Amino acid sequence: MASEAEDGPRRPLTQPTTRTAIDVATLGGMIAAAGLIGMAILLGGSPTAFLDLPSVLIVIGGTLGVTTACYSLKDMGGAGKTVMRTILRAHDNPSEAAVQLLQLSQIGRHKGTLALQNYLVALEDSPMLHQGLQMAIDGTPAEEVERIMRREVQSIAQRQSRSVAILRKAAEISPAMGLIGTLVGLIQMLGNLDDPSTIGPSMAVALLTTFYGALLANVVFTPLASKMERNAAEDMLVNHMHVMATASIARQENPRRLEMLLNTILPPSERVDYFG
Repeated sequence: MASEAEDGPRRPLTQPTTRTAIDVATLGGMIAAAGLIGMAILLGGSPTAFLDLPSVLIVIGGTLGVTTACYSLKDMGGAGKTVMRTILRAHDNPSEAAVQLLQLSQIGRHKGTLALQNYLVALEDSPMLHQGLQMAIDGTPAEEVERIMRREVQSIAQRQSRSVAILRKAAEISPAMGLIGTLVGLIQMLGNLDDPSTIGPSMAVALLTTFYGALLANVVFTPLASKMERNAAEDMLVNHMHVMATASIARQENPRRLEMLLNTILPPSERVDYFG
């Protein structure tokens, strides 16, 4: 590594390993929880007793409608896309991303910022880094580059937090819709006590809506919201690395200083020793 520090990198730019795969912990945990509940239902009697269309309409339809009323159609669409990205997660390697940033810093330090123009195509999968380096290449002052990128980081964080808030709100509303369904069932039952044939279906609506509401809140919405928060924290780490590196490159700072700064925010197991 010492020769690279003196003469600049002699190998192609490192591309952080991005692995897109189903998040087994998220999907597997939810399926396991639902499966155990289903097994308990099967062992306890007839599973058809737990199927009731009016209860499904009250809980799922009511939760979706009230949650949409709290936000907007655009917010709900964005939350749906975020849920899909949570289940089908693209994992970035922070230490490899740090090495890539240090290589870019070396190139900018030894060959000039304009030399980074040749590497922009390889950075199209990292829009924030691509945008920041383009501004640095265009001669934008380092302070302005850093200010613009930090605003973009804040905007991304707000969008992610809004999706989390939507799921948290849905987790609050679904048990409430279950309670409403319970009241509907009880009212139907009390209004038709003279007809014994209506007591059973009314009691089914009364009890199953509460069951569905608790199931949605604790098995679906809350776990997804927690995983979104975790993924957002990982994304913010990489985004902050991009901001620090781009500002350092725009200032033509020593790459060794950038390595020190990156290691201050990287977890101990992910820290790099690029200059050895």
